Amino acid sequence: MTGFPRYAIYYAADADSTLSRFGAELLGYDAHSGRELPFPAEALHLAADWHDITADPRKYGFHGTLKAPMALAGGKTEAELVAACTAFAEKPRPIPVIRPVVDSISGFIAAIPAEPVSELIRLAADCVRDFDAFRAPLAAKDRARRNPEKLTERQRDYLDDWGYPYVMEEFRFHMTLTGRLDAERRGPIIEMLRRRFASLELETLAIDRIALFRQEDAAARFHVIGEWPLAR
Repeated sequence: MTGFPRYAIYYAADADSTLSRFGAELLGYDAHSGRELPFPAEALHLAADWHDITADPRKYGFHGTLKAPMALAGGKTEAELVAACTAFAEKPRPIPVIRPVVDSISGFIAAIPAEPVSELIRLAADCVRDFDAFRAPLAAKDRARRNPEKLTERQRDYLDDWGYPYVMEEFRFHMTLTGRLDAERRGPIIEMLRRRFASLELETLAIDRIALFRQEDAAARFHVIGEWPLAR
């Protein structure tokens, strides 16, 4: 699959929303505008290495993955992918609504659903299937980068079938805020992030839109090139 540009189908909150600003400020990068942002003083006071802590998620922008990054398959064009996003969004479907919380997931900290939401799992599965024709095959070195020996048999099958191991029932929606942290560091940082998140007073969150992100090359960050509200 190695090749550029790469594309991904993500959930990204509206650029003007408090949720979008919350994530962009903490990551120091706004994927809608492509601008770098200063980190909150509170984060820097708690962790002088906040830039390093957030380096990995900053590359992708604040988002929730629906279809993981992919290079385009031979013969496919960006214009065709944009048209497919339009068609996908126009198809009426139940809009997932989650109760978002900040917690640890696999060692990193993210905004996640407080409990599983079947409509969200279905939306992600639809994205995986419907956009897979645009995905270039997974190259051997890209497969190896996923450490398949550490995956379950089902996850390895999904990696081979869909280019990403955490799909279908393995899918876990998350909007990442930090890289992986040692257990002793996670506690104070989770507390700080929960305080900031609580100030948004976001009791529920509708996953009611998709965004197409593009990465120009290996050194570039992903940025939004299109957004579509989902038809109800």
